[in-house]
Amino acid sequence: MTERYTLSVLVENHAGVLSKVVGLFSRRGFNIHSLAVGTTQDAGISRITIEVNGDASTVEQVSKQLGKLVDVIKIKTLRDEEIVKRGLMLIKVKATPKTRNEIIEITNIFRANIIDLSANTVTIEITGANRKIEAFIDLLQPFGIEEIAKTGMTALERGSNTLKAEK
Repeated sequence: MTERYTLSVLVENHAGVLSKVVGLFSRRGFNIHSLAVGTTQDAGISRITIEVNGDASTVEQVSKQLGKLVDVIKIKTLRDEEIVKRGLMLIKVKATPKTRNEIIEITNIFRANIIDLSANTVTIEITGANRKIEAFIDLLQPFGIEEIAKTGMTALERGSNTLKAEK
């Protein structure tokens, strides 16, 4: 059965590492749904958060192959009920004097922020889980969406569980 999995991968922070990780997925014909990369509290280590769709055995196989890459320090498959996961989206929506207040109301309900306002558009920033972001898009669709830019999802385990590089 195909499900969405979130992989958290700690890697050495140097040129070409992301390419190697993504290349492994590409060679296996495995599509990445979402990807986010950034340095950790240790400037020499980056965290790659990857969301993929697949079955458990395929995801396990790809995880094992990732673990064999020289630059990969540690990898963990995260379970949705044990993590905090967020993405960021900027969305530019058509706005008229008649529709502007309704767009602002929807924005407030979703705890999003208006970051740019022009005579004809409103640009909004929203963070949250996939469902929240998709619901927000659905409600703004009737107004006319001009542009969308989304980051990949990023995730951390809840509580005191951590994914750290052993030194």
